[in-house]
Order: sequence, then C-alpha cells, then structure tokens
Amino acid sequence: MIEVLRAGALTTVQDQGRPGWAHLGVPRSGALDPAALRLANRLVGNPEHAAGLEITLTGCELRFTRAVTVALTGAPVDVQVERRPADTPPAERGPVERRPGDTGRPLSLPAGAILRIGPARTGVRSWLAVSGGIAVEPVLGSRATDTLSGLGPPPLRDGDRLPVGTPAGPPAPVDLTVAPAVPAGLRLALRPGPRQDWFTPAALDLLLRTAYAISPASNRVGARLAGAALPRAVAGELPSEGLVLGAVQVPPDGQPLIFLADHPTTGGYPVIGVVDDVTPLAQARPGTTVTFHGPQR
Repeated sequence: MIEVLRAGALTTVQDQGRPGWAHLGVPRSGALDPAALRLANRLVGNPEHAAGLEITLTGCELRFTRAVTVALTGAPVDVQVERRPADTPPAERGPVERRPGDTGRPLSLPAGAILRIGPARTGVRSWLAVSGGIAVEPVLGSRATDTLSGLGPPPLRDGDRLPVGTPAGPPAPVDLTVAPAVPAGLRLALRPGPRQDWFTPAALDLLLRTAYAISPASNRVGARLAGAALPRAVAGELPSEGLVLGAVQVPPDGQPLIFLADHPTTGGYPVIGVVDDVTPLAQARPGTTVTFHGPQR
C-alpha cells in the first residue's frame, strides 16, 4: 500500500486514459503529459500503460508499506526520502536518515520509507511511477481520474491508501534522464476549426497575431486564455456538437479556451480552431504567454 500523508493541491491517479468511449460521452482523460508518465513507468520497470500519480504544483508526501522503486518525471522538484524500516519499534528508531533524491531516475525505497515531493520549481506537474503500478479498480479499462465526469478514483486526500500491484520487471539501468526545460512562453500550432466561419476575419487574425496569457482559472479540463476578445460574425449559440482534445472553444466573452484531457465530449460554443499538441500546456503556469501559428506546410 501507499499511505497518503499529504495529498497536496491536486494529486490524481492517471494512466494513458480511456480512448474509444467518446460516442458514449466519456472523454479520454489520462495524464496531461502521456510521454512523461510513460518514461516514469519505464524507469521503474512497469508497462507504459501502468497507472501512476499526477502531482500538481505543491507536491505531496507518501509512505510505502513495502519496498518499491519509484521514479519522478515532469516538473523539477526537490525530493527527500526518509528511510526507516517499517517494523522498527518507535523507541529503537533513533535519528531519521534522510537522503536527497533526483527526478528522472529510479529510486529504491525500503518498506516504511517516506517520500516527500516538494513544490514544482518551474512548471506545474510531476508524474510518479511506482514499481507494480497503482492498482486501483479500473473503470472502462482505465484507472485515470477524470475530474469532469467523476470517473475513476477521486483526487487523493490526506489519509488515503492506494494499492500497489506486482512488479513486472527490474528498474531501467540508467543513472539519470534529462527532462526538457519548461519554456517561458508557448507557441502552439493551430488548425482551422469546424466553426471558423462563425467569427469575423479579424478574429482569426487576432488569434494568430496577438499573445494570450494562461488564466489562473485553468485546470485539467481546459486552459483558459486571457487577451484579445475574438469578435463573432454569427450571433446566438449552436446545438451541442462533438469536441476533441485541443479544441479552441470561444465562449460569449470572446476569450478562447483550449480543451485538455478531461474536456467534455460535446459543447455549444463555437470552435474556431484545434491545437495540434496540447502537451506543453501541462506545465504552463498562470501568466505564461501563449501564441498561435498555422500548421507547417
């Protein structure tokens, strides 16, 4: 088991999501940076689809009741390991042994060890893999927490206990993997959306030529942007229609919203475009500058 001593601002169980259910109103969900979670799983010897933890901004604190190997990827954080055998009587424990740990490499922990993951120094999210994977009950083939629909396990709370599965293989024989630096600003490729004609020609020009900032109201459902309002050519709203990952929807206030992993499967606001790759938004803090460009020819 993993005992959650401090859950942090938002820590959820995530895997590669539950594709193939959009026709029933179920989004894919899963890790906001699937590659980062796959890397963490490879480092501890798990299959790439194993479930881990997505840790948001403030870190968390966990105790492991059995010996495990763990690995952290994503945002750079300070990692502290308190190694103390679980069966040691309190009167005999003596001084606590603490050792620093690094992101991007396997860490072997004895039974009873406490892992303290600090706040993200840059970026927003880290992904933690544990040998054997997080073995909560799957829902529609996935263990991912969907914060919009409520499918999967709820976000972690202090005092929760998470089951761990049986290790599938040895840790990767590497000393360290280097994560890409978190950029100060993002430049995202944008393709035309199904309702581009609901906007004036000036709206698309504004979207492609001006900078927006990530709003503090952003979450796993979508990245809200603050900047130039996009003027509409068609008044009113349309019947709900399908939405995809990366859809740029424009509510009545004209401020664009980029849908992320926990997005709804339908919506009634027009979609002006679709972002090719939303992965960089997983590390975008409020205030991060976002610009768009057309697809490369």
